[in-house]
Amino acid sequence: MILDQFLLTDQVAIVTGAGRGIGAASAVALAEAGADVVISARSEDQLAEVAGRIEAAGRRAHVVAADLSDLDAVAGLAAAAQEAFGRLDIVVDNLGGSMPRPFEHTSPRYLAEAFNFNVVTAHALNRAALPFMLETGGGSVVGISSVMGRVAGRGYLAYGTAKAGLAHYTRLAARDLAPRIRVNAIAVGSVATSALDVVLDDDAMRATMEQSTPLRSIGHPDHIAATVVFLASPAAGYITGKVLEVDGGLEQPNLDFGLPDL
Repeated sequence: MILDQFLLTDQVAIVTGAGRGIGAASAVALAEAGADVVISARSEDQLAEVAGRIEAAGRRAHVVAADLSDLDAVAGLAAAAQEAFGRLDIVVDNLGGSMPRPFEHTSPRYLAEAFNFNVVTAHALNRAALPFMLETGGGSVVGISSVMGRVAGRGYLAYGTAKAGLAHYTRLAARDLAPRIRVNAIAVGSVATSALDVVLDDDAMRATMEQSTPLRSIGHPDHIAATVVFLASPAAGYITGKVLEVDGGLEQPNLDFGLPDL
């Protein structure tokens, strides 16, 4: 049966930034596909709620509340998965983000912080996960990039540069880790998570964003979670080094901050 190719029965996954939004949806989706999941973020309360949803799906959850901007903490998730579940097959690098800023307010330090939070943390976890994944014969890494890593808009310098870095990191790491570990990413468009609450609560701004998107809607976390499951599963067994665009058809930003010419 073709649907069996999308199952992850008895595999073990790590999902960072799993307390809410895309990370939470991805963790639950992986559990529904048959995986046990290590979930990590800052908020223990949020993680407890996600763990409950994983267990309701009939799978095990292991919670690690931590500041994942700490490279030792994020790398430690790999050993935590091995200790909790005895193996590691899937890593979802969902950690990341950066607030928009005008060019003149984007300091070199801010740019470096954005790169570190979006790219360096992913590498720290992937590198730590490598020996455990090889023990089970291989596995899959899925990074969460952004449409802003390939299109241009004012105010997105730090965020877009970091997500573009993660996209090319995906291509390079895929070559380094082939053939035993597949590395792919998702270029995410505007998705209805708490990060966009301020924008989406404004009816006029939401309508503008929807009309600026070819599919005329804002994405849902489950759209991304379903893609995570696909890329992690045997169904995507002949895919590596690719960045799938799950963005409603965007070819330019659908959120304009109205920054004036200098």
